[in-house]
Amino acid sequence: MRKNYVVLPLLCALFLFTACAKKMSFERSSVVPGADGKVAVKKDNNDNYLITVSTVNLPSSKNLTPARDAYVVWMEDEDKTVKKLGQIKPSTGLLSKAYKGELKATSTSRPRRVFITAEDGGGLDYPGDFTVLSTHD
Repeated sequence: MRKNYVVLPLLCALFLFTACAKKMSFERSSVVPGADGKVAVKKDNNDNYLITVSTVNLPSSKNLTPARDAYVVWMEDEDKTVKKLGQIKPSTGLLSKAYKGELKATSTSRPRRVFITAEDGGGLDYPGDFTVLSTHD
């Protein structure tokens, strides 16, 4: 009976360790030095990848020089194909002045790199040159 007290916690720990999402961090930005964020990637039951992008201290794109209309999140997969995940709109909370943003997206391919660009509109098919945040390969 005493062995069950040891085996059960070990099995639970093993399950939690393998069920955790892969996490990537954004590199420091020269455009917005105070901005930071993380990307969590988890595979679902349908073999899709659930991607959650969270940012902190990423100011409104209107505050950039030159001002832009939107932040667009992109991913590069293993085949180096770039896909748009969507727009992220950082905002301040009721009790906090820190800008926070979150985007949840689904992809059939695993992201190798995720990056955010500042654009003059969100309806683009390819990223521009103004990269604000990027994870490393």
